[in-house]
Amino acid sequence: MSNCCSSSSSCDSLSTLKKHHCPDCDIRCSQVSQTTILHHIKHAWNWQDKEQAYYFCGTPSCDVVYFGRDNSRVTQSEQLRTEVGVKTQSEQSVICYCFGVTYGDVKIQPDIKDFVIEKTKDHSCACETHNPSGKCCLKDFPKI
Repeated sequence: MSNCCSSSSSCDSLSTLKKHHCPDCDIRCSQVSQTTILHHIKHAWNWQDKEQAYYFCGTPSCDVVYFGRDNSRVTQSEQLRTEVGVKTQSEQSVICYCFGVTYGDVKIQPDIKDFVIEKTKDHSCACETHNPSGKCCLKDFPKI
């Protein structure tokens, strides 16, 4: 397992631009690998990926989750099989996809974050594929 929280986490090498503005909400978003996208879209076998960089939009009010440099879009409401917790932020929304931790779980038991930190240090996480953002989930935990 790789350390998903390390600064050398794998990225899509198709572009040197690691940030790009979402075509719908105009928020600057981080690059995500095509592998991550394939793990979260419905009918991955039908997805026509292109030789371009892709990005993750975590803005709660924006339906776009992934988009390409060509402004192609993957939306939460129509094309994903995974609910994106940072977009919905309800009690049932997942914030740690590796261990199934929800916002409600953390509200009841705030020290769950310590468990996730420990497992991350042990390289027991797989955020690159499990988390729709392709990044470590620790930054998504609510500040308590």
